[in-house]
Amino acid sequence: MAAAGAARELTQNPLQKTWEPYDNGLPAGHSAQRGVCMTNCPTLIVMVGLPARGKTYISKKLTRYLNWIGVPTKEFNVGQYRRDLVKKYKSFEFFLPDNEEGLKIRRQCALAALNDVRQYLSEENGHVAVFDATNTTRERRETIYKFSEENGYKTFFVESVCVDPEVIAANIVQVKLGSPDYVDCSNDEATEDFMKRIECYKNSYETLDETLDKDLSYIKIMDVGRSYLVNRVMDHIQSRIVYYLMNIHVTPRSIYLCRHGESELNLKGRIGGDPGLSVRGKEFARSLSQFINEQNIKDLKVWTSQMKRTIQTAEALGVPYEQWKVLNEIDAGVCEEMTYEEIQENYPLEFALRDQDKYRYRYPKGESYEDLVQRLEPVIMELERQENVLVICHQAVMRCLLAYFLDKPAEQLPYLKCPLHTVLKLTPVAYDPQARATRHGTDSVLRLGSSAMPGELEVSWIT
Repeated sequence: MAAAGAARELTQNPLQKTWEPYDNGLPAGHSAQRGVCMTNCPTLIVMVGLPARGKTYISKKLTRYLNWIGVPTKEFNVGQYRRDLVKKYKSFEFFLPDNEEGLKIRRQCALAALNDVRQYLSEENGHVAVFDATNTTRERRETIYKFSEENGYKTFFVESVCVDPEVIAANIVQVKLGSPDYVDCSNDEATEDFMKRIECYKNSYETLDETLDKDLSYIKIMDVGRSYLVNRVMDHIQSRIVYYLMNIHVTPRSIYLCRHGESELNLKGRIGGDPGLSVRGKEFARSLSQFINEQNIKDLKVWTSQMKRTIQTAEALGVPYEQWKVLNEIDAGVCEEMTYEEIQENYPLEFALRDQDKYRYRYPKGESYEDLVQRLEPVIMELERQENVLVICHQAVMRCLLAYFLDKPAEQLPYLKCPLHTVLKLTPVAYDPQARATRHGTDSVLRLGSSAMPGELEVSWIT
C-alpha cells in the first residue's frame, strides 16, 4: 500500500491496441498494413438473411454485449442509411431486382455504410463493426470480404435463417409495422407490402453453403436458435461471439433484480463485509416474499450471492434458491467495512483516484468495476439462456447487470441508481421497437439511448 500523498497511478489501466508490422508494399501508415492474420485485427461482422429474420435484433444484442465486456463495437444499419437518403418510402417496388434507380440507391447506401465502417475501425479505434444488411448474394458478400481484406480486418458472417412462419409473422407484426416506412399505412397494407418486399429478395438469395463457403468464418442460426452451423472460428473474439449467439433466445420471460434487504453495516454506512440483515432488512425480505407469491411467476428460479445478507433475504421466500459466488459484492480490499469518510481520512490518494475513474479504479487488494464485469459474464450468459429469474444481489453487482441490459457505457455504470428495498423487473422484448417503464404505477415510454430498437426491454420498478 502506497503511503498517503505518494504519487501513484491507477491500478487498472485500459489496454491499448498494438499492431504488429506487416509489409505488403503499401505506405507504412496505410490501414491495410495491419494484415488480416493478426489476432488483434479489427473484426467486421456481416449479417446475412432475408428481411424479417431478426438480423437487427441479433445485431443490437451482439453490439450491446461486446461493448459491455469492453470491446468497442458499433452497428451500421444499411436500412437506416436508406431512410436517411430517401425520406419517403413508397412501396416494395423500390426493392425489385429490375428497379435500376432503387438498386443504385441501395448500393450507394451500402458503400456509405462501409466507408463509415472504415472510419470507425481504422481511425476511431473501434474493434468490431456490425454491418447490418440483407447481404443475400454471394457476389455482395465477396465484395464486403474484399473490402475487409484490403483494410486489414477479419470478417465473420452471421446468417439468420427462418422457415418457421410464426417467427416470421411475429417479426413482421411487431417490428416492421412500427417502422418509419409504414407510418401512414394500415397494418394490413403494411403486412402485404412487406411480404412482397421479402419476395423481391427470395429469387436471388444464396445462403451460406458448407461447400462453396467452406473458407469463410461464420455462424448460421436456424429459426432463432433451433439449431446452428459454425464454420472456421479463427480467434478469441469470434469464439466469444459464437458462444453468446448460441445462448440468446426470444422466449417471453422476466428477470427480477433486487438488492438484499438492509444490512447491519448499511445502517452504519460501512461498505463490504458479510453482515446479516437489520430489522428493516428482514421486513423487506418478508415483503419480497409476498410480492413474488402475488406475481405467480411460472418456474421462477432464485439466485443469490454467497453472502449472508442475500441468503437471508432469499430464505424468507420459502423456495429453493441457488448460491453463486460470482454474485458476491465487489471486493473493497483494505477498505472493507470502512465508511467513505474513513477511507478519505486514511487513504486520501486512493479516495481521489477512485473519483478520477470509478469504473477502472481497483481497491488495494480488491476489485474494480471493470474486474466485476468480467467476473459477471457467466451470469449474463446464464440469464440469457434462462427464462424467469429473480437475482438477489448487491449494489455494484446490480449496476453491472443493469448496464448490460440497459446498454449503458462504462462511464455511467458506477453511477446507476439501485436503491435498497426496490425490485426491478426487466422484460426482454424480442421485436418491440420501444421499451416501457412503470414506476409507482405511472406508465411512460423509456427510450434507451438515442432511440429504442429491437432487442431492448420493458422496465418496471416495483417499490
